[in-house]
Amino acid sequence: MAAEREVLTWELFGAASRDLAQEVADGGYRPDLILSIARGGLFVAGALGYALDVKNLHVMNVEFYTGVDERLDLPVMLPPVPNAIDLSGAKVLVADDVADTGATLKLVRDFCADHVADVRCAVIYEKPHSTVKCEYVWRRTDRWINFPWSTEPPVVAGRVLDA
Repeated sequence: MAAEREVLTWELFGAASRDLAQEVADGGYRPDLILSIARGGLFVAGALGYALDVKNLHVMNVEFYTGVDERLDLPVMLPPVPNAIDLSGAKVLVADDVADTGATLKLVRDFCADHVADVRCAVIYEKPHSTVKCEYVWRRTDRWINFPWSTEPPVVAGRVLDA
């Protein structure tokens, strides 16, 4: 991991998400829905939804990162998993904050592939080693990224959910 970090402020995120939306629009892609990869993709999907005038937003919860440069062996879909019938025949724009290894985006793209008319990915950042090359990227970097929504520690202690 590089010692220097990419720092995305809230103000820069506003400009980045608008530029990303413009890239999608300029490319002629008109998604029917935006599928957000939670959690970081929620911010991106919301901003893209407004900029592209797409009100149909869906969420897919995927766990992969457990800390800075620490991750599970494979990404895991967490409930509730979107119903494939809700995506049927749609043009889907998958939104996330970063394509790092590409494993999370691949999981989501593969989930969509058999059900949708077309699936494309939009991210704020893409790392050079990502196995998924996104159609829409604001910036490429090999640095660790400090996002405004995840740089500060939680205001509450970690929670354990009852089974």
